[in-house]
This record gives sequence, C-alpha cells and structure tokens, in this order.
Amino acid sequence: MSQELEIVIASGNQGKIEEINHILKDSGVKILSLQDYPDIPPIVEDGHTFEENAVKKAETVCRFTCKISLADDSGLEVDALNGAPGVMSARYAGEGATKKDLCEKLLKAMEDVPDQERTARFRCVMAIAQPGRSTQTVSGECEGLIAHSMQGDYGFGYDPVFLVPSYRKTMAELGGEIKNRISHRALALNKARLILES
Repeated sequence: MSQELEIVIASGNQGKIEEINHILKDSGVKILSLQDYPDIPPIVEDGHTFEENAVKKAETVCRFTCKISLADDSGLEVDALNGAPGVMSARYAGEGATKKDLCEKLLKAMEDVPDQERTARFRCVMAIAQPGRSTQTVSGECEGLIAHSMQGDYGFGYDPVFLVPSYRKTMAELGGEIKNRISHRALALNKARLILES
C-alpha cells in the first residue's frame, strides 16, 4: 500500500479510532479522523440499518475532504430483544449515556431471560467511499451471549456484558490483542483492508 495513502475515519469515537489504528498499523496508511476536520458538520445517523448509516457517513466525509473515507456503523443485536438495541445501540440509554448506563439498561431488560436464550452478536458494517468511485461495503459479526453482570474494564459500549463463549470471558476482559483479532470491527476491517490494498 502506498505510503502517501490517507484515509479519513468518519468517526469522532476515540475508542473506534484507536481500534482501527491498531488493526491498520502496519498497512502504511495514514489515518485521519473527524478531529482533523472540525469544520465537517455533524452527520445525523438516521438510517434504519447499519449499512445506510455507514454509507451516509463515508460519502459525506469523502465529499467534504476529497479523500478516501472509511465509516462503520455497528452495534449489538440481542435475539431475546428481537434484535434490539441494533442501530440504536449507542443511543439505547439516551444521548450521552455512559458504558455503565448502556450495560445496566440492557441487563435490566434481560434479567428474566434464561442462559440458553441470551444469544447475541456484535455486528459491524463498514463503508469505503472513494472520490469518483462507487461506495463499497463489508461486514463482520462476532457471536456471543449476554452475561448476567458487568465484567472487565477494557473497551467501550457493551463489551463488559458481551460474553465470548470460546474464551469464557467478556469482551472487556479479553483486552486489546484478542479483541482486535476476533471482534466484528476487526473482521470487517480486514475485509476493508483488502479493498484498500487493491
């Protein structure tokens, strides 16, 4: 990949930017984010699907910066809650909710759900917008279970209540190295990386 290639991550979420930076660190790409472009107006995520939101963010930032833009929309889908919180994951407990607020609201909604019905997945859709080209999307999923309590301090969002069965730990207990190998965002980003390298 060319040393000069710059990609704008269409996000202000520091946790996401750090994850993406970590996964792309050996790719020779220069990562920029919305913090480098404070004049970009806020992008309203009003899509009904992860894909709609990711495409809207990537294309808006690409138009504004005239650079390749990478955007993701991701969230938690809980089977017992008919796929909720889904696209509302970040706003499930209201605007400005903390990791603790999100997890506590989810645990309350799940308090009577038996173990075998606590299946869930993290899902991520990534959109790559390039000037003068069609926007491409890729996705990644990480299957798991909703724990009965918050465990672990690493990560953000629902990581402390998302149990990864093969490790018998929550995402927040696994730490960066494992998470950046198995997470929904890592899986989607590795697919995106192939597109960027081509």
